[in-house]
Amino acid sequence: MFVVLATGSASASELSIYVSPSGNDAWSGTLAEPNAPKSDGPVATPQKARDLIRALKSRPGEKPGPIHVYLRGGIYFLSQPLGLSSEDSGTQDAPLTWSAYKNEHPTLSGGERISGWAKTTVNGHEAWVAKIPESNGSVLFRELWLDGKRLTRARWPKQGTLEVAGLSDKEKQDSWFHGSNQFRYSNDDIKAWSTASDGEAIVANRWAESHLPIASIDEKSHVVHFGKRSVFLLDAGDRYWIENVREHLTQPGEFYVDPREKVVYLIAPAGLDPNQAQVIAPRLAQVLRLEGDPAAGKFVEYVTFRSITFSHTEWYFDHAMIGQQASAKLAADLWRFKPDPTRSGFGQAAIGVPGALWGTGVRSCMLEACEVSHIGNYGIELSQGCQKNRISHCTLTDLGAGGVKIGEVAIRDPENEQTFGNEISDCKITDGGNLFPSCVAVWIGQSHDNTIAHNDIHGFWYTGISIGWTWGYAKSAAQRNIVEYNHIHHIGMKSDGRLPILSDMACVYTLGNQEGSVIRFNRFHDVAGLKYGGWGIYFDEGTTHILAENNLVYRTTHGGFHQHYGKENTFRNNIIAYGRDVQIQRTRIENHCSFTFRNNIVLWNQGTLLDGNWSKLNAVFDHNTYWRVGEGEIRFANRTWQEWQKAGMDLNSKMANPYLANPIQGDFAVTPDSDATLAGFKPFDFSKVGPRSADPAVGSAERSEVPPKAGRNR
Repeated sequence: MFVVLATGSASASELSIYVSPSGNDAWSGTLAEPNAPKSDGPVATPQKARDLIRALKSRPGEKPGPIHVYLRGGIYFLSQPLGLSSEDSGTQDAPLTWSAYKNEHPTLSGGERISGWAKTTVNGHEAWVAKIPESNGSVLFRELWLDGKRLTRARWPKQGTLEVAGLSDKEKQDSWFHGSNQFRYSNDDIKAWSTASDGEAIVANRWAESHLPIASIDEKSHVVHFGKRSVFLLDAGDRYWIENVREHLTQPGEFYVDPREKVVYLIAPAGLDPNQAQVIAPRLAQVLRLEGDPAAGKFVEYVTFRSITFSHTEWYFDHAMIGQQASAKLAADLWRFKPDPTRSGFGQAAIGVPGALWGTGVRSCMLEACEVSHIGNYGIELSQGCQKNRISHCTLTDLGAGGVKIGEVAIRDPENEQTFGNEISDCKITDGGNLFPSCVAVWIGQSHDNTIAHNDIHGFWYTGISIGWTWGYAKSAAQRNIVEYNHIHHIGMKSDGRLPILSDMACVYTLGNQEGSVIRFNRFHDVAGLKYGGWGIYFDEGTTHILAENNLVYRTTHGGFHQHYGKENTFRNNIIAYGRDVQIQRTRIENHCSFTFRNNIVLWNQGTLLDGNWSKLNAVFDHNTYWRVGEGEIRFANRTWQEWQKAGMDLNSKMANPYLANPIQGDFAVTPDSDATLAGFKPFDFSKVGPRSADPAVGSAERSEVPPKAGRNR
């Protein structure tokens, strides 16, 4: 059960502390505005507010009631992340709340302003140049924001991508795990630019991307050499683009960082003087760290963050985590925080990229109506020992990587160290993968009993929700997770029409033993893979005992449902529609039953119905309704309908028009004409999909309602 954090009625023991960008850390923080003589007022930094609370709690015999920290509007440029430990916790009766002051909009920023812009000329275009502040420390920042808008790192090509022509003759091709440190390019796609060594090629390959610093370019042989190896062996046709070469700083809204002169060049939008604007570069990798110690039984508990924006962070392989050396825990923290300049990427889900808001040993805490935006990493990460927390009615957008990570890659046996029982609900998680395209909007690792409900997730190059981190049938902790009432769309491609660059993704992706996990009442659509694998629901790598029911899946490139391999899963009472190439796919045959496919509607107008390996029919199909719009023979892999039924499959199913309301326009409601044709499908209500209106007074027991009784959607 989730804990609802509320301050309750006022009492003498309650304490309010005020923070303002125009405050003073020498003041008491007990006043929202400076007093007349300017001798007291709000403090200037969140860290000072934290320290005042610590001092209060340390007084002998002091037992404070609820504490509320109010942040006045404006940007707080942090020199190091705001860190809270177990001593900064609240209690169930006296919670600690950090929130925006009424009707104001505070931002905790991990960046710093770039100022002192001077006019110059670059490549024949009017431009501006400014010194990078020495305090930045990490000169090669890869992101810049102007008045709240992400700028483009000087890019070639300007739109779309280039294609790898192939590997050079000298490149080993014996294993795709070996990676590549060179490739051949076509025509004049790449030239020996004078600043090529400042640039990187970002290459999308399979389901991962590699960030490859350019070492040299051989125009005669059309081969480009890199200072790192790619994550996997590159293939002809892989998409790539080049960033941060001075010769390609040519359009308004682009910038280029010169690592030798330690300056940044910018072509501003027409008529804009950056000295009169707010130009912010990232400086910190994180803005908030909640540092419990679950192994020692110390937790950060009963803390709420409400209506606060967190922005302007960036993590990269060679970053020094500026400002975080003060944390003694950091050196022994998670392996992925340690800079590794030899890496070019991660094998899946950009897993090593940390969250801008990060926690370990966090329990019964809440993030409500907050915004995480304009960042260069994952938004929020609940790592080891994070239990029964809620992220609710938040907006996560303009993300360098993904939205939320829950759990770890490791399985923890002590209960204190396990991550479980967390909720992500009513959030908007959009526009991710701007720096790490292979990220996931919501990632659940070795973590159980979490709920992902009523969210709007879209605009990611890879997967919407990924659950599990066990390949095959080995031990897994990712069990009893619930994914319900989510609207997940434009996965593998962007909402603005940009085409796919990766393969092997889905709205929901699972692997390993998923005992008790359920995917239900979701709306999934517009999924696109580049070479293969744009699926709606994807049971990968030993997915076992998971249930997918009452989901609507449509407009996919490679199918509404795919099971690579797994055991005894159930796919029932779903609607699959308008797969471009395939509708249903199974890849690997095993001796056990792969899955049960029952009571579904499958509607399509192109592509095949069934694909993959069906030489053995160790699956159960029955009470389904199939309908192809237009002409063409309907086959079940290499079998006709009669041969399929003769083999014992779909004995009570129908080949009949389901008479849905207007499916081509996205209205899949059943009609009175449907009653006579459906073989077993029970109508369900998908009008409740997506975020609900924010109402802090509604407790979590009311938020996570029982699934509605099946009915018609009119």
